[in-house]
Amino acid sequence: MPNKSWSELTPGQRRVIAAGAVIEVILTAAAAVDLVRRPAEQVRGPKLLWVPALVVQPVGPIAYFAFGRLR
Repeated sequence: MPNKSWSELTPGQRRVIAAGAVIEVILTAAAAVDLVRRPAEQVRGPKLLWVPALVVQPVGPIAYFAFGRLR
């Protein structure tokens, strides 16, 4: 399947991509805010190691919420 440019996508495809991008930004922001506010004792592993993990989309934020928080 050849790559399509943005202008070649249907309006529905554009909406799906835009919605996915918005969800990723919200999920990443929520994970970052939680990481900053949560005490280090309630985070599995060093907090500084979770920071670069959060930018690995979409796995990083999901992994943080699933495995990084102790409570």
